Amino acid sequence: MNTGVVVDLGKMEYRAAWNLQRVVGQALVKNQIPDVLFLVEHPPVYTLGRGAHGSYQNLVWDEKRREEQGISFVEVDRGGDITYHGPGQLVGYPILNLNRYGRDLHQYLRNLEEALIRALGEFGISAGRFPPNTGVWVESEKIAAIGVKASRWITQHGFALNVDPNLDHFGGIIPCGIQDKGVTSMERLLGHSIMLDDVKPVVIQNLSQVFSLDLEPRSMASLMELAR
Repeated sequence: MNTGVVVDLGKMEYRAAWNLQRVVGQALVKNQIPDVLFLVEHPPVYTLGRGAHGSYQNLVWDEKRREEQGISFVEVDRGGDITYHGPGQLVGYPILNLNRYGRDLHQYLRNLEEALIRALGEFGISAGRFPPNTGVWVESEKIAAIGVKASRWITQHGFALNVDPNLDHFGGIIPCGIQDKGVTSMERLLGHSIMLDDVKPVVIQNLSQVFSLDLEPRSMASLMELAR
């Protein structure tokens, strides 16, 4: 079993977390640190991936409407189209060296899906895949989006699991460019409130099992100490 660390970043602005991924990825390339899983909750933001090819056609709300709703907009270097991050959503950024897990980005995506499917199953939610679309679905509604990047086989970006987000904010985009499908959340499906802190350990455990990765909790400060 490989070893790694999990760092709970709490609430962090999207660009700051993105920059942190790059810094940690560079340290991982140099073998200064082990594999890392960041968990984070973002303020409301739409992110546009490379799969959109620079097109804003799936961005529905204009700048004025986004400002009224307090939603920022960032173009990023991950795969996929447009998605939403916001409070009540568990975002995970695995910074992994895929040389340890097989140099297969498609299998990596399937493994992320599998871990989330298993985690949701522990809450009594029967989720699955919806080929050819990446992500985790409950029937025709997406409950977790996945978009990644790998450079020199070091991964960045990751998954966003809808625990209890403001689902109205998804109305400002066509999520992942898929026109005829909806989005849902754990709270909506369970019919009661649920906290991110209840979901985090279950997601960590299932990621650990799927990737055969022993994740040790660490603070950001102690992780960066390893990189010195």
